[in-house]
Amino acid sequence: MFIRQLSYLVALSQAQHFRRAAELCNVSQPTLSGAIRSIEEEFGLPIVRRGRRFEGFTPEGERVLAWARQVLADCEGLRQEASASRREVTGCLRVGAIPTALPLVPLLTDACLRDFPGMRHEVYTLSATQALRQLSELDLDVGLSYLDDPRLREFETISLFRERYVLIARDETALAGRTSLSWHEAAKLPLCLLTGNMQCRQGIDAALARAGTSASPRVETDSLMALYAHVRCAGLFSIVPHSVLCLAEMRDELHAVPLQPALHREIGLILRERQPRPPLLDAAVASFRSVDLQSRLDALLPA
Repeated sequence: MFIRQLSYLVALSQAQHFRRAAELCNVSQPTLSGAIRSIEEEFGLPIVRRGRRFEGFTPEGERVLAWARQVLADCEGLRQEASASRREVTGCLRVGAIPTALPLVPLLTDACLRDFPGMRHEVYTLSATQALRQLSELDLDVGLSYLDDPRLREFETISLFRERYVLIARDETALAGRTSLSWHEAAKLPLCLLTGNMQCRQGIDAALARAGTSASPRVETDSLMALYAHVRCAGLFSIVPHSVLCLAEMRDELHAVPLQPALHREIGLILRERQPRPPLLDAAVASFRSVDLQSRLDALLPA
């Protein structure tokens, strides 16, 4: 059995289709199918359920797939270790961020791009559930999300930033010069909020409930840019973590006021528990931790 055959298995799990998996691996479909059959023959058990098309992995196949992911990750770590021994850090770091944390990613990757010219980044917008699953399956190297999720007990976490929630409006006149607002007052405004399945919105709903109120938003969206557009162009208000103010458009074209009482939540890195940590990931984590996100983003809050 060759490492390449294991990579075919992982590609098939990602593509869920023989032809598309073959395209990912730059081989013909018969080559990929034959390689997987040879693994089945070597182990003497079925790995893939086949009908007229790919129908998923057998229970035995799922266990083989988990080992294949681990073997491939260890091989990549070995390659990185050899590269690091030549004082080079090369490879691709796969980062998954929840939508509200996405504006933070360029602040973090900027340091890596300067310090490690051989490092590349792939950045994905994912829900917390998707990020945790992909971390577990070794399809992601690091996640960026809220750290108050009880599911994180099985992961390593590193706090980077403590966010605070603000109300944003099209301009200062919309709030009649107010420098802060209560959650109860905010709930009465015509709001555009993130959708209820998002962790940011769940934190907002919890804060409103503690204030003895709730929100009935006029518009709900899972896109920060759509939210921005509705505040900017439709005259709605929104509640967001102050980290999104690092987006140039939001900082320059919207007015933000803090909400009282203050709601703080920790944002940080999420990693799969793994020792030794691959050199690429080790270098990236050290670089990320060197960035003072708190000071940079707190400076965006109204005085």
